[in-house]
Amino acid sequence: MEVVRAWVSKTDTAKGSRLPPERKLAEILDLSRPELRKALAVLENEGRIYRHVGRGTFLTEPAALAQMPMSLATLTGRTGPYDAMTARITLEPELAQLAALHATPLQISETQALNAKMRMATTWDEYEQSDHALHDLIAKSAGNILLHELHRIMNAVRRVVVWREINSDLKCPPPDYHSFDEHDAIIAAIANRDGAEAKTAMRAHLQSIFNTMTVEE
Repeated sequence: MEVVRAWVSKTDTAKGSRLPPERKLAEILDLSRPELRKALAVLENEGRIYRHVGRGTFLTEPAALAQMPMSLATLTGRTGPYDAMTARITLEPELAQLAALHATPLQISETQALNAKMRMATTWDEYEQSDHALHDLIAKSAGNILLHELHRIMNAVRRVVVWREINSDLKCPPPDYHSFDEHDAIIAAIANRDGAEAKTAMRAHLQSIFNTMTVEE
């Protein structure tokens, strides 16, 4: 984390300019891409960088950075995997219920596209990126800006503190990976405007992840 923070602080790249692609930046800093992505997630929520889907990652302008809240470093340092997942189980089912009521047809279509993309992932990294995008989109679809922002903060912390080694002997999720059917149930409930079922399905999905973590420990 501190390696990335130091590089961002000292780089000659002008504020507002695009950072190198993740693969190249990982090589520059001698980090694995998962390690780099966790650090970038924290810096994004600190307001030091921002991302445009399809365009890349950019340094934040100084004026905008001055308005950002305190760094998330302290929060991530005081949060463990159990607390991070408990927070998800508390917040995300409620967001799924709201998404069933407020998601636009386009947002529903986008969740279905992300779900299909996850099933086609050829690496765990590809899967995790689509999974992150799906959960963020569901939170956004709830139609509440503050709740969406809370979810972003929570998810940034979760990505740093929850270290999972899932099927490390496999290159990518197997066809029967449990999250596939669980995501299907969540998205179907949202598409059917069934808030109660969306809430139940999301809770079951997150509980399944939590149970896997507990068993691995």
